[in-house]
Amino acid sequence: MCRSIIRSLPLCNGIASGTEVCSMTNSDFSHPCANLLGVRVSAVNLKSAVELSDQWIKSSTCHGYICATGVHGVMEAHRNPEVCRALNHALMNVPDGMPMSWVGHFQGFRHMDRVFGPDLMMAMCRLSVERGYRNFLYGGKPGVAELLSDMLQSKMPGLQVVGTYSPPFRSLTPDEESDVLARVRESRPDIIWIGLSTPKQEQFMARYVDYLQVPLMFGVGAAFDFHTGAIRDCSPWIKRAGFQWLHRLIQDPKRLWKRYVRNNPAFLWHIAMQLLRFQKYPLGPR
Repeated sequence: MCRSIIRSLPLCNGIASGTEVCSMTNSDFSHPCANLLGVRVSAVNLKSAVELSDQWIKSSTCHGYICATGVHGVMEAHRNPEVCRALNHALMNVPDGMPMSWVGHFQGFRHMDRVFGPDLMMAMCRLSVERGYRNFLYGGKPGVAELLSDMLQSKMPGLQVVGTYSPPFRSLTPDEESDVLARVRESRPDIIWIGLSTPKQEQFMARYVDYLQVPLMFGVGAAFDFHTGAIRDCSPWIKRAGFQWLHRLIQDPKRLWKRYVRNNPAFLWHIAMQLLRFQKYPLGPR
């Protein structure tokens, strides 16, 4: 049975820090997870993340969401129990950042590798052409979702983008909420791509996952801007070295400097305390 998590998400408490096997509604979707400050981060790579997503869409009659989670998301969850609950109810939190993979390796998951949100989006869109999956784009500044739709369909002929919606930079009014729910239901997508900032997109998916009744929602953050050229990508070696955050900071220092100054040192401190076993960060039930 599908779980409703809109107003009844359990707190992030439970077993001791370390690793755990995630028990999903669909047992075939179970997979190991690393523990990063009490957040379940899936021990996957791009290939296995796509395979698990495909399994869920094909076999499940329930609804779920997948988050692309990096240091920013983990630290938001560390400070905000609601964000922690939203992340820990995701079907997967793919490791969108090298620090996620490095911690996973330390906890014994040698095949865990970074799953960059924009890369996951492109891989799933290519699979959508093969499988006939229907996609809906939700997010971005005005006009960005429509531009992204045109770009994706140009690169991947046969891709079905059945709707787009760019929400306002505030909470939806009741009328707007009813309108977007109706638009999504009418378009009958298999996948909704959520291109909002963290933690807004995680909270959005946790709130609406059962209302929208779509097999999978993906929270991919800035993927809309990466694919439409608003944000420049960096070289693979910069990503592998764990310095993509610096590349982004150089592009948008006014908006991002507070995030990185606040999050990066705090993450290093808390994750060191966890790995050295000076502090436990328990995982809670789904």
